[in-house]
Amino acid sequence: MSVLELSGVAKRYGAAPVLHDLDFVVPDATITAVLGSSGSGKTTLLRLLAGLERADAGTIRIGSRVVDDGRRAVPASQRKVGYVPQDGALFPHLRVAANVGFGLTRRESAKLNQQRIAELLELVGLSGLDARFPHQLSGGQQQRVALARALATDPEIVLLDEPFSSLDASLRQSLGQDIARILGETRTTAVLVTHDQDEAMSLADHIAVLRDGQIVAYASPRELYLDPPDMTTAAAIGQLNVMAGRVSRGRGHCALGAVKLRAGEARPPDGPCQLVIRPEQLAVHLEASKGSVAATVEEVTFYGHDAVARVTLRESSDSVLVRVGGELLLRVGQDVWVAVTGAAHAY
Repeated sequence: MSVLELSGVAKRYGAAPVLHDLDFVVPDATITAVLGSSGSGKTTLLRLLAGLERADAGTIRIGSRVVDDGRRAVPASQRKVGYVPQDGALFPHLRVAANVGFGLTRRESAKLNQQRIAELLELVGLSGLDARFPHQLSGGQQQRVALARALATDPEIVLLDEPFSSLDASLRQSLGQDIARILGETRTTAVLVTHDQDEAMSLADHIAVLRDGQIVAYASPRELYLDPPDMTTAAAIGQLNVMAGRVSRGRGHCALGAVKLRAGEARPPDGPCQLVIRPEQLAVHLEASKGSVAATVEEVTFYGHDAVARVTLRESSDSVLVRVGGELLLRVGQDVWVAVTGAAHAY
């Protein structure tokens, strides 16, 4: 069952189209990441869903209701949508409890509202901080308050607008995992807008790749990474090497040698192509071995658990990225041999 469905949605500002013919479905109790570069239309999409902008054409359905059909739109306050903005946007003059309970109806008793606030603060790991003001919280704690406020009214869907972008890398990762867990425990449907591919890959059940105002790919992170529909989408999901080559009798041939092609793909016609090979598909050997080609290490970036090296193939002078385990010490200028493992995509 889908909670959010867009069909043929279009939006323009003046003569400039921002979104056009947008089709998009978000299943119940899932996190869908909308991944796109700056200017792709991510913010406009989120504003349309929240009711802060109106569509020029198409329909937006949330739950069982059409909330925008290009002619009439349900006001933002009546859409049952929770919203977590980039910076939290907490009210600085209100304490944590008041921020969380801001959207709760006054028709409920004060006791019930207080109980709901206490439950939400426990859920997001902020029990005991209800009397603090926003400036007395860390950035991560402020985003947890913003999430609790978004969940307070039992929304049908929660929209997260790059909620971790202002945090440092380690906090961004841990808070992201915590929020994904909270959304999962509450079976809350969510749309996460981000330009960070690692964030989308690690937190979302599905990824929608937004390019030039259209959804050009929609699948699970694993499916998009292993079977991208085109080379541009492949580049949006992880690092890659693009090698000029040829297809002959169902195999690819390039400066790295003969390469298997992904099973299940329609067999590409013989002729020139571009082969997409991920860095982890290249094995590095310290001695020559069957099927390997000689290379020289040009650059090494160490991440602890692994490292990414840029090497230049001696015969062709092509430069490729290889991913190796952190225990393998590579040095700039070192001679190595590189071999392809697994199968590549041909475009």
